Parts: sequence; structure tokens; C-alpha cells
Amino acid sequence: WLEPWPGPPEPAGLNLSAKTELVAWVVSNWREDSARVRYYRQLRAHLPVHVFGRSHQQLPREAMAGRLAQYKFYLAFENSQHRDYITEKLWNNALRAWAVPVVLGPSRQNYERFLPPDAFIHVEDFPSPQALARHLLELDRDHTRYLGYFRWRETLRPVSGSWALSFCKACWRLQQDSRYQTVPSIASWFT
Repeated sequence: WLEPWPGPPEPAGLNLSAKTELVAWVVSNWREDSARVRYYRQLRAHLPVHVFGRSHQQLPREAMAGRLAQYKFYLAFENSQHRDYITEKLWNNALRAWAVPVVLGPSRQNYERFLPPDAFIHVEDFPSPQALARHLLELDRDHTRYLGYFRWRETLRPVSGSWALSFCKACWRLQQDSRYQTVPSIASWFT
């Protein structure tokens, strides 16, 4: 989640000179027929994307943050597209590495419930993967516009806590059940 800085903001964690790579994606659940893999295949035809994960380049968990910090953009492509389903792909992989998240998941309006509108790039904002690729390449050359995606960090900071793991475990448990269900109140579901 995001919260206001408790005092004066810490010095910016963005080291633009360390961002020597363009786009990264860490994916463990690779399914050829998924919307995110299809979108990735179209996108990579127009710009390089380094893919890490089980069937791709290996990236040990302890090295992940440092490696991803070398990239300007991170593909935070969700493997399921449901309202409020925004996972560690955004919070841990992109924001922690100071990479601009390129998101594919719920709608832009849904993401804006959790992030400022200028903190991410949504694939739906572009008519095609080629148009998105063109935009990312333009931002790569225009440091002022690229840095605009980090202005929100002057007043807000991403925070992670142990409760998030509990929600992940709850989602995992729900997925183990063969039927889909909606839980209107997570608090009452736990009691």
C-alpha cells in the first residue's frame, strides 16, 4: 500500500544512471494461451524485453531487487484479470526496484484506487502493443518525461507488511477450491 511520508521524504531512491536496461518481466506461471503472454509476444516484436522465471533466465529471489533496479520499466502483467487483483508484480517487483510499472490486469480506474494515475502505465491506454512500445522508447530517450512517473514519491511511499502474505495465502486457499466464490467481507470471512 502507499502511505504519506512520516516526515520529510527520504532522498530519492532513483538512480537513473543505474538504469541501463529497458524492460523486464518476471513470470513463473507461463501459459502460452494467456492474454498476458499473447500481449508480451506482440510487444517484444517492437522492443527488447528480458524475461526471467522458471522457463526463462534464472533470477534468484535474493538478487531480484538489485537486478530489476537496472530496468526502467517492469511488466506487471497479472495472470488473472479480476477487480482489485493487483499482486506483488506491481508492489514488490516494480515499485521496490524503482521501475515504472507497465500494468495489464484490472482497469486503469481500478489501479487508480491504489496508485496515483501518473505512477504507472496501463496497456489499455494504447491502441496496440506497438503503440505502447513506441511510448516506452520515447520515454527512454526523454528523461524529464520518464522522471515524471516518480513525482508521487515526493509525498508517498510504498510499504509492504506481513498482512499482505495473509491475503496471498487466503487467495491461494480460495483457488484450491474448485468453485469460484466472492467474499464480500474478508474480515468476516476470517472469523
